[in-house]
Amino acid sequence: MSGRGGPPVTIGIDVGTTATKAVAVDGSGTILARTRRPHELHVPAPGLLEHDAAGAWCAGPLAAWEEVRHAGDPRAVCVASMVPSLTAVDVRGVPLGAGLLYGDARGEAIAGLPPVGNEEWLGFLRHLARSHRDAAGYWPAQTVVNHALSGVATLDTASAMTAMPVFDGTGWDPALCSELGVAPGQLPTLVAGWGPAADVEGIPLGAGIPDGLAELTVAGPVEVGDVLVHLGSTLLCWAVTDTWLEIDGLWTIPHVAPDRFLVGGPSNAGGLFRDRVRALLGDPPGDEEFATLLAGIDPGDLPVWIPSIHPERTATAGKARTASVLGLEATHRQVHLQRAALEATGFVVRRHIEAAAIPPRRIVATGGGTAVGPWVQAVADCCGLPVHAGATPESAALGAAFAARLVAGLESDLADGARWAATARIVEPDTRWTGPVEDRYRRFESLMEQV
Repeated sequence: MSGRGGPPVTIGIDVGTTATKAVAVDGSGTILARTRRPHELHVPAPGLLEHDAAGAWCAGPLAAWEEVRHAGDPRAVCVASMVPSLTAVDVRGVPLGAGLLYGDARGEAIAGLPPVGNEEWLGFLRHLARSHRDAAGYWPAQTVVNHALSGVATLDTASAMTAMPVFDGTGWDPALCSELGVAPGQLPTLVAGWGPAADVEGIPLGAGIPDGLAELTVAGPVEVGDVLVHLGSTLLCWAVTDTWLEIDGLWTIPHVAPDRFLVGGPSNAGGLFRDRVRALLGDPPGDEEFATLLAGIDPGDLPVWIPSIHPERTATAGKARTASVLGLEATHRQVHLQRAALEATGFVVRRHIEAAAIPPRRIVATGGGTAVGPWVQAVADCCGLPVHAGATPESAALGAAFAARLVAGLESDLADGARWAATARIVEPDTRWTGPVEDRYRRFESLMEQV
């Protein structure tokens, strides 16, 4: 719809692990309005991860939408979200309780079913069907947001891939649904392609997009050997290749660019781990003060963190079910532990790169962590690679805004989102740290094999 005043824009909303971000973007990729609505990540017991779904998946996204919708003339909106997720809803589409998130132990594989590598959604559905037998529906975060905006419970088929084998590639499997005690009609309406799935007061609404796909769209890593690293609550590491590879301990998925694929996977060694360390030790000082503190310590005198505060989803990310710190000395201070925690992220990234066995050329970093200078520097030091830090921390929301251009008919190919890719800075490895880091990485590798 046009005629609302101001430049034509598309709007992207990203429901993340710790906040909902929304941006209004013009055709050149310039953000005209942005907002961030924090929400809490609840850990009610070890191994459990959940949201207050009514707040994080309804109230927060609706408030974010209101804060950016008047930035221009909105032509379409699209929602990105972390995957997988699931909650039970009532007849009004309001969540009845917690929203279960990726990595939650209630998503464990069901005995007797063939493993597909992402059984969490199926496990979530089994749990919710038992604990909320009278629910009107069982929806992931994208669907809850779509319904809150438009009154229509839709889900894109790319996000539905995380629901396999409940999703059989074309629709919801009736036999498996029956086995779990749910009806296909209690699950979202599936929408393939980029046509409008509904509308928000006359503005076309897309069915949605996975957050990782949204970020990839506008990140720009397309050359073989590029490594996409998302520094968010979840750490994601993907090496670009031109060949479909099957590697134990890693996932392989299509790239948005033709004749390209991604090899890698997720880890809890990102913001989930870093925030836990900050909660225990206190916030580190600002970047400049932290750099001054680092200059005053011996780069060879640091402990090593094993960062698995929750069980990992890929073997490459680690087998440990709890985090630990090894080599702590009486002389170590907060700066030693904080830098060691940042290195733990870099070590997990390097572990993914080495497992993929694709000669790396550079790291392209996305997500809110790109604004944390010492974190980006530690990744560069640990991997011995330059890190091209993205210019937009709200990268998934930006990618969703580009997807909204397809919904509006303004674009025809998601791969064209690469023209919105922008680098804020290039961070080179610090030679003062690379030697000592090499020694610690070998120790990290040995420890990871022992746990």
